[in-house]
Amino acid sequence: MIQNKLIRSIEESIQNNWELTAFTNYQKDSLTFKEVAEKIQWIHLLYKEMGLKKGDKVALIGRNLNNWAVTYLATITYGATIVPILPDFNSGDIHHIINHSEASLLFATENSFNKIDDSKIKKIKGILSLNDFSLLCTSCDKMSKTLLKVNEKFDPLRVNKDKLNYVDPKETDIAVLSYTSGTSGFSKGVMLTYRCLHSNVQIAFDHIDLRPQDKVVSFLPLAHVFGCMFEFLSEFCIGCHVVFLSRVPTPQLITKAFQEVKPRLICLVPLIMEKIYKKRILPAMESRRVKLMLKVPILEKKVYKKIKNTLIETFGGEFIEVIIGGAALSKEVEDFLVKIGFPFSIGYGMTECGPLISYSPNDRFRPYSCGQIIDRMQVRIDSKDPLNIVGEIQVKGDNVMAGYYKNKEATSDAITKDGWLKTGDLGVVDKDDVVYIKGRSKNMLLGPSGQNIYPEEIESSLNNLPFIQESIVTDDKDHKLIALVYPDYEVCDGEGLSKNEIEEAFESDRKILNKTLPAFMNVTRIILFPEEFEKTPKRNIKRFLYTEMYH
Repeated sequence: MIQNKLIRSIEESIQNNWELTAFTNYQKDSLTFKEVAEKIQWIHLLYKEMGLKKGDKVALIGRNLNNWAVTYLATITYGATIVPILPDFNSGDIHHIINHSEASLLFATENSFNKIDDSKIKKIKGILSLNDFSLLCTSCDKMSKTLLKVNEKFDPLRVNKDKLNYVDPKETDIAVLSYTSGTSGFSKGVMLTYRCLHSNVQIAFDHIDLRPQDKVVSFLPLAHVFGCMFEFLSEFCIGCHVVFLSRVPTPQLITKAFQEVKPRLICLVPLIMEKIYKKRILPAMESRRVKLMLKVPILEKKVYKKIKNTLIETFGGEFIEVIIGGAALSKEVEDFLVKIGFPFSIGYGMTECGPLISYSPNDRFRPYSCGQIIDRMQVRIDSKDPLNIVGEIQVKGDNVMAGYYKNKEATSDAITKDGWLKTGDLGVVDKDDVVYIKGRSKNMLLGPSGQNIYPEEIESSLNNLPFIQESIVTDDKDHKLIALVYPDYEVCDGEGLSKNEIEEAFESDRKILNKTLPAFMNVTRIILFPEEFEKTPKRNIKRFLYTEMYH
């Protein structure tokens, strides 16, 4: 019997759900668990014919697809290490990651393949299409012969659910090499073990009420651990039906898919929830009739109940909860969701923990927290009084990475000598190990009298102003706070505002904002930007590109 808990979970799910649907490309083709097993077996045969060994690297790039998930499963059940690459990376980053990871084989969608120059990834033995597993790289003659041999040998009728013959790796072996694209410089390869992945999957088993054939829409990038773990891998191990949204996930497309698929669980990044709040909920509450109703307690309850029901229907109407993660949620939006009783929770994690650090189901979630530290993990705050004094959040346990690939210096910087991962996040923790985040230590600014200033808190208030799309708060060479702002030009144009009028509105808002903040957090000026701030593929603003401009 397989001892590796993750591989055993994958194997048992395939066996228990053999004839049921595992994956669907949205509005297109589907795969049963049996068909997934057949494709896995074909890929295993390919790896064997290529001479791939345990721990060899296989790179994978493309949007969310059935075959993306199949390739991921086939690689980790073979004992090789999967290297997922975000399709939004540019060509230079893609080449760097493939070469740095020492990948032997690459699976790619044809769109992603267009970014690749195979002369710059010379160690790659072949590039296969994620559409049909055909050969994309015409210069790989040896690979072409290998594929012919594999297709001659492979017989899907010989795939037996009771004899899947998957590898049994050690829990400490590296299953995934995940390259982050953080906001402070070039990405590092995070080594995630089988134990780490299984520990995350076990959270879904233990704390999320998912059942076989429950549906989930997968639209967060699968190359990012949040989407991979909680929109695909955990669901597959439970026996759910995952619908992959392979097109660019606009809010309109996402809500359309939710209403058609009616998912049981929804994972969101704050940006989507905040856009729905600003674009749909706030305008509805601005009408004269609704404003009057909100002043009457009985009618106020009816208004909020209707808004809650409408929001629930927007997400398909059949979900148990919405899990929000990946960044901080606007306090105004969170206040509103709490007020109307919307079923949501906020999780906290990072790639280095594959990703989960803390989470509580909706019925146990404490507003304004990031949930409770998860099972098999410990947390400590690097401060004299962890309950009251902000300090760096540090964690230890099964979820923590094995380190950064080929980067001992970065690994030693990230993990203390006694084995605690330094998250780089600042917060406090209560007596029940519930985590409250106050900001990123690398973003923290120092006030005139040594006060700690967390830019995210000011940005959250700025971003809720009517004409602001996004903002960055930093300090200038005189240590005065400034706000770099990208206006919501669509709203401004709708109001017929000129550039001068936009600037006047922001100046007025700045003064109002400052009255709500301590003096040391006052913003001295607002600087308008003509275009959106440059972002990583995970949609985090590359702050370092802008904060250095004014020093």
